[in-house]
Amino acid sequence: MSDLPPMRSVKRWLVTTNHKDVGILYISTALFFLVFGGVLALLFRAHLWEAGGTGLLTNDQYYQSVSAHGLIMVFWFLSPVASGFANYFVPLQIGAKDLAFPRLNALSYWFYLFSGILLGISFFQGGSFSGGWTMYAPLNVPTYTGAMQAMTGGNATILALTLFVVSITIGSVNFLVTMHRSRAEGLGLWNMPMFSWSWLLTVWMMLFAFAALLAALLLLSVDRLFLTQYFATDQGSSLLWAHIFWFFGHPEVYIVFFPALGIMFEIFQTFTGRRLVGRKWVIIAMVLVAVQSFLVWMHHMFLSTINLPIKTLFMATTIGISLPFDLMVFSLIYTMVKGRVRFTTPFLFSLGALVLFILGGITGVFLGAVVLDYEFRGTYWVVAHFHYVMVSGVTALFGGLYYWWPKITGKMYSELLGKLSFAVYFLGFNLLYFPMFLAWETPRRVFHFSTELTLYHRMATVGAFVLGTGVLLTFITLGKSLVSGPDAPDNPWTYSRTAEWAIPSPPPLENWPDRPSYASGKLKFVDDAAAATDGGVAQEASGATAASHEEEHADHASIWPLGIGAATFTFFLGLSGITPYVFSFVESHIHSDVGSFVTLDSAPAQNVIYPVLVVLGLGMLAVTLFQFGREQFDAPEMAVAERWPFGGISNEKMGVWVFLASDVVVFGAAIGAYVFMRIHMGWGNWHLDSITMAGLFNTYVLLTSSFTVILAHVMAERENKKGLLGALSVTVLLGLVFMGVKAFEYSSKFADGHYWFSGIEYSIYFVTTGLHALHVFLGLLIALFMIYRVVSIDAYLEDHMPVEFFGLYWHFVDIVWVFLFPLFYLM
Repeated sequence: MSDLPPMRSVKRWLVTTNHKDVGILYISTALFFLVFGGVLALLFRAHLWEAGGTGLLTNDQYYQSVSAHGLIMVFWFLSPVASGFANYFVPLQIGAKDLAFPRLNALSYWFYLFSGILLGISFFQGGSFSGGWTMYAPLNVPTYTGAMQAMTGGNATILALTLFVVSITIGSVNFLVTMHRSRAEGLGLWNMPMFSWSWLLTVWMMLFAFAALLAALLLLSVDRLFLTQYFATDQGSSLLWAHIFWFFGHPEVYIVFFPALGIMFEIFQTFTGRRLVGRKWVIIAMVLVAVQSFLVWMHHMFLSTINLPIKTLFMATTIGISLPFDLMVFSLIYTMVKGRVRFTTPFLFSLGALVLFILGGITGVFLGAVVLDYEFRGTYWVVAHFHYVMVSGVTALFGGLYYWWPKITGKMYSELLGKLSFAVYFLGFNLLYFPMFLAWETPRRVFHFSTELTLYHRMATVGAFVLGTGVLLTFITLGKSLVSGPDAPDNPWTYSRTAEWAIPSPPPLENWPDRPSYASGKLKFVDDAAAATDGGVAQEASGATAASHEEEHADHASIWPLGIGAATFTFFLGLSGITPYVFSFVESHIHSDVGSFVTLDSAPAQNVIYPVLVVLGLGMLAVTLFQFGREQFDAPEMAVAERWPFGGISNEKMGVWVFLASDVVVFGAAIGAYVFMRIHMGWGNWHLDSITMAGLFNTYVLLTSSFTVILAHVMAERENKKGLLGALSVTVLLGLVFMGVKAFEYSSKFADGHYWFSGIEYSIYFVTTGLHALHVFLGLLIALFMIYRVVSIDAYLEDHMPVEFFGLYWHFVDIVWVFLFPLFYLM
C-alpha cells in the first residue's frame, strides 16, 4: 500500500506514515490523555476538600486516581505531545522530507495509542494500579496487593507502560538516525534550530533512560505475572527498584522539560525579534545537563540506607546540574531585555513557563540538601515543587500549540480568547500549587491531613477547577479557530526564522518545492533537475536528481503498523490475566506454605479469555510481522545531506547500532540486578546449582554461530545463493541446539524441584538467562525469514546489507552470553 487517501478520509489516519500526519495523531491523542488525567485530578482534589476525604471516592478509588493521574500525565501526555511537535516540525526544521523509517514512526504511534487503551481498560479489570506513579517496591508486587481482584488491572497497567516504553524506544532510534543523517545541505549541528537541538538531546536521553525503565518493568512484569521474587524479598528489593527506576526517573524530568525549553527558545526569539543571547553557550549547557542527568538519581533516595559520603556526593551533583540551567534562564531574560517584546498568546505562555520554572527550581534546591530533604521528602513540598517544574513545561507546550497552530491547520485564532485562556490558566495553576508549599506538612498521596491546613487544601481544589477552566478555554479558542478562523498566511509571525515558516500553511505532503539547502548560509531551494541540465553535470547534482525523482514516489501508507499494534495490544491484554494460572501451578508444585512469598486471601479466579487472547495475539503478531517484512515500501535516503559524524554508514546500520546501545542498558540493568542482589545477600550465600558443562557447551555453540553469520555475509557479498542459504541454515541449526540445551537445563532444574519462584537466586537465573534466550529466539525468527526471502526472491544477493545488520544483532546476543556464562556457571 503506497497511495495515501485524502485528509478527510478515516482510512488515511489508519494507514499514514507521513511525519506530519503522525505528529497530528500524537498531539490529538496526548491532549485526550491530558483531559483523562485532568479529570482524575479534579476527582481526587474534590475528595480533598475535607480532611479524611469527602466520601466522593473510596480509599482504593482515591489511590487508583492519584496513581493513574501521575502515570498518565508523565508518560501518556507530556512526552507524547512533545513527540507530536517533533514529528511534525523537526523534519521541517532540518530540511528532511520525512523521518528515516516512516513505517516505524507509525508503529511507534500505534504502540503509544494501544498502550493508553490498555491502561484505560485496567480500571475495568478489578481496579487499576494503586501503588503510586513511582511504583515503589514492595507495594508493586502481588505479595503486597491489598485486594487480589485488583491484580489483573495492576498487571494491565504495568504492561501498558511497558508497551509505551517500546514505543518510545522505536521513536528514539528513528529520530536519532534522521537528525544525524538527514539534515539539509549546509545545516551543521551547531546551526540547527533550538527546538531541534532540544529534541536531539531529549531522544538521546530517552534512548538510555527508557531502556533502564524497560528493564525495571520487565523484572516487575515477571514478578507480577509469573510470581518471581525480584521485588518481593527483604534482600534489598526496595533499593533495587529505587536505583533502576530513578536512574530513569531523574533524566525523565529533563526529557519532559527539554522540548518545552526548546519551544521557549523559539518563541522568545520570534516575539522579541532577536537571536537568542549566548546561543552556543546555551547549547553547551543543555549538553551538560543531558550528561549530568544520569549522575544525580540518588538524591531521590536520601531517606534510604545509602551511606552519608555517597549522599553528599549526589548532593554536590544535584547542585551542579542546576548551574547550566542558570545560564539558560539568564539567556532568556537577556533576550527579552535586548529585544522588542510583543505579548502575543504564545509568548505569554512561554513567559509564564519561565516564571513557574524559576519558582520550581528555587524550591528544588531545598530538596537537593540532605538535611532538608529528610524533612521535606514525602510531603506536599515535593508535590508543589514537582508540579512547578513539570507543569511549567506543560505551559510552554501550550505556548508551542498556539505558536504552531497556524502552520498545522492553516487557520488563525482569536488573540483575545488566547490571552484570556492564559490568564485563567496561570491564575488557576498558582492557586492550585502555591498553597501546597504552605501546607507542606501534609503527607503526599494520602487524603488525611491536619484540619489546620484545610484552608490551603480548599484553595488548591478551587485552583484545580480554575486551571481546568483555563485548559477548556484553550480548547474552545482552538476549536473556534478550526471551524471559523481566518486563513493563516505562510508566516504569521514577523520575526520567525526557522524553515517551517518558508512553506505554505499547512505544508504539502512532500514538504518542499525543491531541495532545501543552507550551503549559501541561508535557506534556499535548489532545483536539482535544472542544475543537472545547465551545462556540465556534477556528480553530486546528478545523484541528487536521481534521488529527487525517487523521493517524488516515496511511499506514505502502510496498514501493517496498525496491525502490529493491534496484535501486540491483544497479546498484552491476554498476559494481564494469566497470573491466576501461574498461581495454580505454584500451588501444585510447592508443598510448603505458598503464602511465604504470595499472600492472598483466596486463590484468584481464572478467566479463560486471557489465555485465548495470548494465543490470538501471538497468531496476529506472526501474520502482521511477516506481512510487514514482505511489504515493498520505498523510503529513500536523501542524496545530498549533512551527516556528520555518521556519514560513513547507512540509515539502517546506524539504526541497528543505536537500538543495540539501548539493549546494552536493558541487559546491563538485568546483570546489575544480579550483582546487586548477590552482594546484598552476601556473595558466598548465593546458592545456585548450575550445569557448568551445559553452559560451556552453549558458549562454544554461540561463538561458532557467530562465525557462520560472518560466512553468510561473505556469501551474500559474493552473490553465492547456495552458500548464503547454507550459512544461514547452519546458524539456525546452532541456535536451535543452544535452545535445546537451555531447555534441558531448565527441565533438569524443574526435576530437582527448583523453579523460577523457588528463591531469589532462581528467579534471577531463570529471568536473566530467559531474557537472553528470548533474544536468541527472535534472532532465529529473523534468520528463518531471511532464508524464506532468499529462497523466494533471491534476496540479499544484490543488496547484502541486511545480512550484515542481522549479524550485528546476532554478535551482540553472543557477546551477552559471554558475560552471563561466568556469572551463572562459574561463580
